[in-house]
Amino acid sequence: MGFEQATIKVEKQQEFEELQAAIERACSRENAIKFLKAVQSAGLRVRDVEGVIAKGVLERIGPLKSGKAPQQVYRELTVSDQAQLREFYLFKIEEIDPGLRTKFHKLYQYY
Repeated sequence: MGFEQATIKVEKQQEFEELQAAIERACSRENAIKFLKAVQSAGLRVRDVEGVIAKGVLERIGPLKSGKAPQQVYRELTVSDQAQLREFYLFKIEEIDPGLRTKFHKLYQYY
């Protein structure tokens, strides 16, 4: 029997989906370079989820549908929703094209 991730219900579905869509948009093939450059100019590592949200990096790619700042929406999430969003974000940044990940290797370093 292999590893199976536990399913945890998202409590604030609308807010979660809004941030999830922003992350998907940022990590898309069309926006990945712009996103990685924004992370770099903010002086962050790409795996610093909360830093990326706090410094407005997601906003540089495009506004949220609600018009709220991603930081505000993130704070409105429950702790378990925030944890699931962080996991989703970390998964998506690893899906970015390997060539781009190599080009921006310093952003992907742990230290």
